[in-house]
Amino acid sequence: MHNLSLEFSHIPDPTITEKGIEQCQELQRDFPRHAHVDLVVSSPFRRTLYTALKGFEPVFTAHPDRTILLHPDLQEISDFPCDVGSERGALESEIRDNKVPVDMSLVSDGWQLKRGRHAPNREAITLRARDMRSWLRDRPEKEIVVVTHGGLLHYMTEDWEDNCRCTGTGWMNTEYRTYRFTDEVYDDLGGIDLQGHNASLVETEESRVRRGKSPNPPTREEQRTLYKLGLEGWVAQGLCMNVAQLEEGEKNRAALDEDKI
Repeated sequence: MHNLSLEFSHIPDPTITEKGIEQCQELQRDFPRHAHVDLVVSSPFRRTLYTALKGFEPVFTAHPDRTILLHPDLQEISDFPCDVGSERGALESEIRDNKVPVDMSLVSDGWQLKRGRHAPNREAITLRARDMRSWLRDRPEKEIVVVTHGGLLHYMTEDWEDNCRCTGTGWMNTEYRTYRFTDEVYDDLGGIDLQGHNASLVETEESRVRRGKSPNPPTREEQRTLYKLGLEGWVAQGLCMNVAQLEEGEKNRAALDEDKI
């Protein structure tokens, strides 16, 4: 619902629209590897949970005992109401009422509070994305579907190409891309100290070509430039990571208007 307009960013944990359900059905039709998926892991937000369920329904039909694993570190990056999840009890009730095959073992009380590792600032997001990549790399499954959010995906993939194609992201709704892990250990694109610990993803040639890109992804140095331009682009779009930044900006604009008067 919040994608309809920035005015709807005040809606807490919005669910998907009828159009969103149609997009999930298109994803289900176009995704070629349902039979090969070993694990589906999703952000605990309602919109991603139902995208995972409806977009990858053949996985759960073929394996009735399989569930969607919810991981709090896949939540979106800002603390605007639309990017804050539901309390665990409310989420559990909805899942139970709708009989959604979900594993909530990683979701604790207070997971939705935007503080600590989930704080809406660049360092916390960078380290959370790094830890999420490491967790995925160390999983025993071979092919994992990750359903998450447009802003976080740039931090997760360390790929900032076209990151302002849409509002706050280069990803279209229900777009899928394919990545593999590389043995290279990189520093953070923005200079945050990763203490020599990182796990990095590289988009496959097939995935890039399928979406109209050259087979070779940008180099790491090119990504550093794209990262800087990407953050500047988000600011130019009027986006910020937290409500405090927005309120501070509005206060400064109001002060400037008073000076003009």
